[in-house]
Amino acid sequence: MFAQPASAQSIARTNQRYDEDWTALSGKADTGWQRLKFLPLDSAGDASITLGIEARARYEGFENPGWGATPDDGYLWLRLMPLADVHVGPARVFVQPIAGYARGVAGGNGPADQTGIDLLQGFGEWRFALGKESALTVRGGRELVALGSERLVGLRYGPNIPQAFDGARATITHKALKVDLLHLRPVQVGQRDFDDRTSDTRQLDAIYATWSTARNVAFDAYVLDYRNSAARFGGAAGVERRSTLGVRAFGREGRFAWNWEAMVQRGHFAGQRIRAWSLATETSVAFPAARLKPRLRLRANYASGDRKAGDGTLGTFNAMFPKGKYFGELSPIGPRNIINLHPGLDISLGKSVSVEIAGVAFWRAALADGVYDVPGQEIRSAGGSTARHIGDQVELSASWKASDTLSFAASLSLFRAGAFLRETGAARPIHMAGLETMLKF
Repeated sequence: MFAQPASAQSIARTNQRYDEDWTALSGKADTGWQRLKFLPLDSAGDASITLGIEARARYEGFENPGWGATPDDGYLWLRLMPLADVHVGPARVFVQPIAGYARGVAGGNGPADQTGIDLLQGFGEWRFALGKESALTVRGGRELVALGSERLVGLRYGPNIPQAFDGARATITHKALKVDLLHLRPVQVGQRDFDDRTSDTRQLDAIYATWSTARNVAFDAYVLDYRNSAARFGGAAGVERRSTLGVRAFGREGRFAWNWEAMVQRGHFAGQRIRAWSLATETSVAFPAARLKPRLRLRANYASGDRKAGDGTLGTFNAMFPKGKYFGELSPIGPRNIINLHPGLDISLGKSVSVEIAGVAFWRAALADGVYDVPGQEIRSAGGSTARHIGDQVELSASWKASDTLSFAASLSLFRAGAFLRETGAARPIHMAGLETMLKF
């Protein structure tokens, strides 16, 4: 996050492939696959192309999805995402198609399952130097966007089809300050080839600023303006106009790391005013000198709910475009009307093998509001229940980085229903298993 790679061997592949910088290979006599990561297009070295590809196969199996309200499910996700990144002086073109398919999804594929063959990302960019320590970069087209911790605007990378946006971005950098100005519309994913389209109902405008200090500490401040002409909350539908003001502090000092964020939302929906807020924290301590190199982590989150239906005020927090797999591999609940505690332990077994054990306890923030999934649909209304406890989740996951390009992952999850689910409908325990293999070149 704060340091740049020192050599070609240490260059990390990211989920935002356009952020990878392979210029460390310039002028090097590398052979094999490394040559494809930085191919000069002219003798002067002003033009180059980077090629890459990601191939992923992931299986997920569920027993009692929806706490038993829907049949057992097991499906296979397949996706292939090649890329080409061309630089010519201050200009750049980045193209990343996708072939994404799902097999066996009960009830049919959704927008996060399948898209066929389509354009995931394709944008042009121009960089203007504004002095020795300042620059302006202007970008237009289709891209994946991750703001901060992806609590409000994320890649949706964990599911099969990431969430792309069409629009424009201007980035201003000055010393340790970076400011992004964004005008975006989400891409609506179709099930057939080349049928993804720009949404005509949702729009996002944002100002997002990050200031990094010299001591591995950074701060974000942002304003997000969101519009949805076809919004739904509970039984009401209408136009939603919502502004989010947020601040975030994150960094590390010695063995300690933190990522704390506060958000306030104001606006209106279907004649009601919006008064919502959220607080999200993650704090960890690592023991790199100990056996297994353990890292203890605690996440604690609050996202407001609607306290009283029909009072003219909507209190349900809207996470808009959050990252997929929000609370782990099994995430039946999203960050709306929620209080949760999420402790975890990471350990290293050597040879690039890591294991994570985590538990999550969920409660409703407002008793008059229901429970929502990650995309924001209400999956269980409040009914007549006054119970706050939704349930508890435990998860064991392991990953093995076999090489710079090949990795494997597996997970086992269990969600046990609490009093609220038992009082309002199906409440059987959800069991989930996941297996994944990924090639990222």
